[in-house]
Amino acid sequence: MTPTIKEIAKKANVSIATVSRALNNDKRVTEETKNLIHSVAEELNYKPNILARNFVRKKSNIIGLILPDIFDEFFTEIIKGVDEVTFQHGVFTMVASSHKFRSLEESLASLIRNGLVGGLILLIPTLSKEIKSILGQTKMPFVLISGELHSAEYDVVSIDNYQGAYDMTNYLIKKKGYTKIAHITGPKDNDDSKLREKGFIDACLENQITISKKFLARGDFTRESGIKLGMDLLSIKNGPQVIFAANDMMALGCYDAAGKKGLSIPEDIAVVGFDDIFVSQYLNPSLTTVRVQIEEVGKSAATLLMNRMNDDTKKPGEKIKINTELVIRESC
Repeated sequence: MTPTIKEIAKKANVSIATVSRALNNDKRVTEETKNLIHSVAEELNYKPNILARNFVRKKSNIIGLILPDIFDEFFTEIIKGVDEVTFQHGVFTMVASSHKFRSLEESLASLIRNGLVGGLILLIPTLSKEIKSILGQTKMPFVLISGELHSAEYDVVSIDNYQGAYDMTNYLIKKKGYTKIAHITGPKDNDDSKLREKGFIDACLENQITISKKFLARGDFTRESGIKLGMDLLSIKNGPQVIFAANDMMALGCYDAAGKKGLSIPEDIAVVGFDDIFVSQYLNPSLTTVRVQIEEVGKSAATLLMNRMNDDTKKPGEKIKINTELVIRESC
C-alpha cells in the first residue's frame, strides 16, 4: 500500500501540515526538520501524488506536447529535446498525437479542457482557423513549432526551411552540375513543405534551370510516398539526374525505389534529403542532406515555454529560427 503524508508525520513526530510544507520546500520549515521529513519519506518510499499537489498549488508541473504523429525519427528527436529541458525544471511532459481516430484540433482541445497541463507545445503543419480559434480561447501559455513564424501574438520556433532547400538546390546545380533535378515535396497544406518547395524553385529559377512539371511530385513525408513517387520518377524517359526529397524519410523511399529498379546510387540516380535523421549517415551510400538540429528545436520550444510559465509579465510573440546546414555525403 502506498504510504501517505499522515504516516510520514507519525514516524517523524511532526504535524501533517509540517510534512506538507517540507515536501513543498516551504521556507517556514527549518532545514533540520526538512532533512528529517525527506529522510523518512525516502525510507517509506513515498511518492507524491502529482495531481493532488497541482490541485493544492493551483499550478501544474505537467506540460502537453502535441504532435501530428510520432511515427518517425523526426518526432522522437523533438520529444527528446523537450523532455531534456522540462526534466531539468522538474516538469513532466505528456505527449499526445493526432492519428486516424482524432484530429490535431481534437487533441489540442482535449488537453486544454482536462486541466492536467499548465502549458503546451504544439507542432503544427499549418495554423488552421480551427487551431487559431482554440488557442484564442485559452489563457494557458503555449509555444508553436511551425514552418511559418505567423503573427506577433504567438511564441514560435521555426526551422529555416527556405534557406536549407535553396542552399541544397544551389549546391546540386553549381557544385555538382546537375541540370535535371526532380523534387518530391511534402504535403500541400504543410508550411515546412511549402517553404522547402519555394527554396527549390527559386534556386532553379536564379540558375536558369527549367523546372519540368513531371519532375515535381507531391509526397506526404512518409517513406511509402518516397517509394511510389521515386518509382514514378525513375520510370520517366530521359528522367532526372537527381531527386531532392523534401525530407529524409521520402529519400529513404527513393533508395528503395532505386533498388527495385536495379539502379545504383549515385551512379544511375543521385538522391538528397532534408532533416539529417540519425539513420541517414548509415545508409549505403550515406545520404547527402540538409541538417536540422531537430533536438534543438524541441529544446528551444521547451525553454521558451518554461520561461513563459514562470513569468506572466512578458508579452508573447518571441520568434526563434533554427538554422540549417548542408551535410555532404556519398549519395550525389
